[in-house]
Amino acid sequence: MIITRKIFFLISLLLSSLLTSAQGFLRTNDREIVNDNGPVLLRSIGTGNWMIQEGYMMQSTNASVNTHTQFRAKLNEIIGEDKTTEFYNYWLLNQFKESDLDSMKSWGFNAVRPALHYKWFTLPIEQEKRNLSGELENTWLSQGFEMLDSLVAWCSKNEMYVIFDMHGTPGGQGKDANISDYDTKYPSLWESADNQKKLVALWTKIANRYKNEKWVGGYDIINEPNWNVDGTGNENGCGCEENTLLWDVHQQLISAIRKVDTNHIIFLSGNCWGNNYAGVDNHSLLKENENIALTFHKYWNSNHYNSIASWLEMRKKYNLPIWMSESGENSNQWFADAIQLFEDNNIGWSWWPVKKSRLNNVMRVTTPHSYIDLIQSWEDGQTPLDPDKTYEAVMAYAEAHKTENCSVGKDVIFAMMHNGNSEVTKPFKEQKDGQWIQSVDYDLGKDGFAYHDEISENIHVGETKWTTWNNGNQYRNDGVDIGQIEDEYYVGWTEDDEWLQYTLKISKAGVYKMQLKTSGAEGSVNILVNGQTESDNFYVAATGDSSEWTINEFNNINLPEGEVQLRIYFKNGGCNVKSFKLLPM
Repeated sequence: MIITRKIFFLISLLLSSLLTSAQGFLRTNDREIVNDNGPVLLRSIGTGNWMIQEGYMMQSTNASVNTHTQFRAKLNEIIGEDKTTEFYNYWLLNQFKESDLDSMKSWGFNAVRPALHYKWFTLPIEQEKRNLSGELENTWLSQGFEMLDSLVAWCSKNEMYVIFDMHGTPGGQGKDANISDYDTKYPSLWESADNQKKLVALWTKIANRYKNEKWVGGYDIINEPNWNVDGTGNENGCGCEENTLLWDVHQQLISAIRKVDTNHIIFLSGNCWGNNYAGVDNHSLLKENENIALTFHKYWNSNHYNSIASWLEMRKKYNLPIWMSESGENSNQWFADAIQLFEDNNIGWSWWPVKKSRLNNVMRVTTPHSYIDLIQSWEDGQTPLDPDKTYEAVMAYAEAHKTENCSVGKDVIFAMMHNGNSEVTKPFKEQKDGQWIQSVDYDLGKDGFAYHDEISENIHVGETKWTTWNNGNQYRNDGVDIGQIEDEYYVGWTEDDEWLQYTLKISKAGVYKMQLKTSGAEGSVNILVNGQTESDNFYVAATGDSSEWTINEFNNINLPEGEVQLRIYFKNGGCNVKSFKLLPM
């Protein structure tokens, strides 16, 4: 019997190994992305600030420190190059780690899209020497490749795909310098043949290094080009009619990569932050190349079918897969609706980014006070913090990005991974009668099922008009307006007909009273139990001050034993709610 069990265990290990190795390379098959086991729907997150720092994630834009290079130059100026190098080494080691990838795997993601900056792999052309033929040499830096080696190893261990995203190209690929690290003092990617050659050489080097890695999913060769490459559009490439230079550079990259690597998918991006494919029909790019896919990005617009109809038409027209390779920066409601829209139409996706100091990420960074003080001193433009305090502040910020120091945005994860069933909800935590239940701990789920709020998503309506979707922006990434007073959170800015649902465990069937802790304006609430109105028009007293709380007591609420879904319905809004308790009468 013991021998049989051992044999069974060994056979199981062998089968598991065979299935893993049998997955083969990720590749395209007409309109689908597949491996040897069949179609693959990519569910990915970008690493964001790890290898290329953007001003908004470093929280330094108000100090006019918008790009990766500007941030590094600022530190060089204050703390010197040696200390700055120490900071970046620590940052790269800790901002994204294997433990982050392990978490992503456990939450249901099957891919990661690391945002790369060429400066970790090679020098800028301005620092290179020319050989006797007048050609620029390429100095290769080991640090970038070693980081990719580690990432590929982590992905292989987790059986997750890694898709390399060239987020910062030599010279910069976009007028939007925050993203591309474009420096106006030097020629861009599109203005310099030397920069284009360096990008070709870099991708050739990467492709040759990872050509046999089956958990490398592909190469996203230029992230979000945004440049007027043909004189017919605006400065960001929106409206360009031919994009000939853009497609020529893509062709150079594909040709170079294919000389060393025919295994991996090459992902293409249009102009205008990746979405303008005008002129591609007049180019040989899609006619002569195999194992390629088209990408698009989607931010701050509606999630109706029409918002992706043109991409579905492109997929059909060119008989190529499409991948929504970047989205995010919105509410949970928007996330759930967008992902459901993508998956209903067989489109894989990648979110942005995995972590930062905001609510709309799967991992949330708590910004240290020392770093807040540092950025404030930069914004004031007067006397910056001294070198020692500056060094301590940026190191503390790096420390805060460690996996173990981040908080998990379980509401964001639920929104992203439970989109297929719009009606599904889940208790935020285990909650019972007899205890104070925090108002902000309402159920996980979408608007209309776990809660209802007047506005639950962030939609960019026009060139300058944005929807104000949340007045509090604390604790959770839903439409519910949550405020904070000192260390306590509360639901505020309530409006007529909004409501919150709580899944509770009731110890014993009976008649209960509710104690509801409120502040601010007067109002009235209804209490619903399992969808039925149990008590209505309970009066909520005004306190006049949002920080002055009072307890309102409502009687004669009938509750069954076991799991109960209780809703607090704001018949007349205006009050703030901190917590409630249910007690038997």
